[in-house]
Amino acid sequence: MTAPRPFRNTRRLLGAVLLSLAASQAFAGAQQYEPLAASVRAALHEAVSDAAPPTLPIGDAGERARWLSDMSRRLEKRIPDENYRTELLTSIHYEATRAGLDPQMVLGLIQVESNFRKYAISSAGARGFMQVMPFWLKVIGREDDNLFHLRTNLRYGCTILRHYLDIEKGDLYRALGRYNGSLGKPTYPNLVRTAWERHWSWTPTRLAAGEGAVKPN
Repeated sequence: MTAPRPFRNTRRLLGAVLLSLAASQAFAGAQQYEPLAASVRAALHEAVSDAAPPTLPIGDAGERARWLSDMSRRLEKRIPDENYRTELLTSIHYEATRAGLDPQMVLGLIQVESNFRKYAISSAGARGFMQVMPFWLKVIGREDDNLFHLRTNLRYGCTILRHYLDIEKGDLYRALGRYNGSLGKPTYPNLVRTAWERHWSWTPTRLAAGEGAVKPN
């Protein structure tokens, strides 16, 4: 994935300071309410309604084990419970892949948004790992959903980011700005990019062997 120009121009200057800030506290913003067409609401409702059990969607068993072991080691200080860590990582990969997002990028986003705190609440009222705003429950038509539920929060967060990415025609910089309620400002997208690069970048074995690994730019 090629980084938009704002990422490349400001990343090095902002990275160390901003990531240090994000590590000590959630940097959550607030998705903004925007009227949606009925067809879009229906599509989002369907997207969050799939209750398929999570699996780690990596075809090769060895790669599955390597990814889970590697990410679990990186997350251990934040989440000491191994079983819960495995459930969270498996669900993140499943929901990110299902939405067509890079799981490592989503890990970076969660680090910045909530620092992996399940019950985090922002000053704007955003909730959970991916800091989802409660208005989405009404917009999508599922007002009884619990945004502190692990799978529910990840499902909503990944679906909403996918929605924003589609609106922005694949521009991740702008999609992340929408997600945080700070469209056009570089701070939040660069925080996510820096967390992704420094803490969650991962290369499959076949690419590490020399087949042209793709890394965040």
